[in-house]
Amino acid sequence: MADIESEAPPTQPVLKAEAIPEFKKLDAPPPAARETSFIEKMKKTGRNIVVFYGSQTGTAEEFANRLAKDAQRYGMKGMAADPEEYDMSELSRLTEIDNSLAIFSMATYGEGDPTDNAQDFYDWLQEGGAELGGVNFTVFALGNKTYEHYNAMGKYVDKRLEELGAKRVFDLGMGDDDGNLEEDFVSWREQFWPAMCEHFGVEATGEESSIRQYELKVHVDISPSKVYTGELGRLKSFEQQKPPFDAKNPFLAPVTVNRKLNRAGTEGRRVFRYESGDHVAVYPTNDSALVNRLGEILGVDLDTVISLNNLDEESNKKHPFPCPSTYRTALTHYLDITHPPRTNVLYELAQYATDGQDQENMRKMASSSAEGKALYQSFVLDSCRNILAVLEDLPSLRPPIDHLCELLPRLQARYYSIASSSKVPRPASLVARCTQTASTSAPSWWNAGNNGHKATVPMYVRKSQFRLPFKASSPVIMVGPGTGIAPFMGFIQERGWLKEQGKDVGETTMYFGCRHKAEDFLYQEELENFEKTGVLTKLNVAFSRDQAHKVIYVQHILKKNKEELWRQIHTDNAHIYICGDARNMARDVQNAFYEIAEELGGMTRTQATDYIKKLMTKGRYSQDVWS
Repeated sequence: MADIESEAPPTQPVLKAEAIPEFKKLDAPPPAARETSFIEKMKKTGRNIVVFYGSQTGTAEEFANRLAKDAQRYGMKGMAADPEEYDMSELSRLTEIDNSLAIFSMATYGEGDPTDNAQDFYDWLQEGGAELGGVNFTVFALGNKTYEHYNAMGKYVDKRLEELGAKRVFDLGMGDDDGNLEEDFVSWREQFWPAMCEHFGVEATGEESSIRQYELKVHVDISPSKVYTGELGRLKSFEQQKPPFDAKNPFLAPVTVNRKLNRAGTEGRRVFRYESGDHVAVYPTNDSALVNRLGEILGVDLDTVISLNNLDEESNKKHPFPCPSTYRTALTHYLDITHPPRTNVLYELAQYATDGQDQENMRKMASSSAEGKALYQSFVLDSCRNILAVLEDLPSLRPPIDHLCELLPRLQARYYSIASSSKVPRPASLVARCTQTASTSAPSWWNAGNNGHKATVPMYVRKSQFRLPFKASSPVIMVGPGTGIAPFMGFIQERGWLKEQGKDVGETTMYFGCRHKAEDFLYQEELENFEKTGVLTKLNVAFSRDQAHKVIYVQHILKKNKEELWRQIHTDNAHIYICGDARNMARDVQNAFYEIAEELGGMTRTQATDYIKKLMTKGRYSQDVWS
């Protein structure tokens, strides 16, 4: 857990009013408006393919960029586009461009929702007034099968565009992040492009060499005040903090306390603005040892100040990350160097391998052949090789660092449920399970306080739909094994605060599970104290490995308490909250509720399923789960 405090803005000095002299107004030209017509941009730059992306973590955007880049190899010209930046009602005008095609790389977010940048596009599709006759399209969907609404956004876009008259020229692609999303994409893509060549009557150029998107500029004599040092948006934003704080302008929050949660610790005194159930997005930094080793192995001065400038001057994306910056800053703050590289990175870098076998294997791994897939699985994924490990194990591969920086994906924010309530005067608390492997490193702030170092964390609050019931008198049932306990600590604190205010607070029941009571019982003292003081009506715990022969999980405790649960749900209108693992726990818990409804409600499995679905629709069955 890391407690994060906010700081009040400094008091402004009182200044004496003085007469303001008059100055002659200068006729300044109006600021140039951003081009919102993707049709005009396509015409101006000779493009016939546009790839729109709905992306929350950057993967759908990365796939869109790869598809736009591919077009050139197939005798066409493409552009990747953020639907949030363009007027999507112009989609009907795509027929004005010969051999035109709209590709949609669409991720699903949350409970079957569009990503933030695709929300307006989704709303526009729902309005249903568009006439898209003659518009060619295809969709690749990104999702995760462990979630109930698998690839819901991609499926909806595919179905809705056809309903509006658009012509599907290639089947919907389905990417599953619970399996191998990269493999799903590569397989779809390798079938897609030949089909497009046939559809449009064009031939592949046969061009296999790398196509650079950015050009390198080295800054020899530049003021340090003009160089980015890790800021996400505005230059020097970490030195001069100004709200509102968001993804491009995170707040630099001090870590006040860092402690293990299976023993007591101290608390701080100040809070950040949020509501119980919200998430904190934290920007991590890469381990300096990994960064230094990359510089060493590639033989470069990491403190060289550079810019990577888009060769397409019409593109809204001028740089792959904030520029100018040093290689060290880029590899520390902006680029993901710890995850296994995707196949396109290996393919692009293959040209720099001086050993023919290395080059052949790298290109093979980027193909959809069975041998290539097996090689990528064993060499990269199963071995958890990050880009540094790949370079170390392939001595003949020494690419230019600027091309490597162009190809590596952006380092993404990590989301944590806030484990406290803003109603209680204490810092925002985060809960994280700290694991470390040879290829990844824990965020630098996890060790803050343990080594005397006062860390700061770039972060912002992301609003959630995971909310306590409006009526405090409504009973609450919380199921949160492991770190799934996090938002419920905030819920319990808030229910306790409401009681202190004299409110009529309903039953507050907690179901927590972990492997061993002595080792894994997070917040044990706090939870037991909440039960002792009556803030928690009942604390139910399942320690799965503390029994010699029987494994007990939270779903077993739920079924054991079936009469009490059914009374709370069916008679007292309780609200149910599930937080934690989506792959197994959330599904098993939902099945437990089905079984309780069948047995005590006299329902069939179909009726029980519909019953729980209705609770979801009414906002009485909420999930905050991850895979």
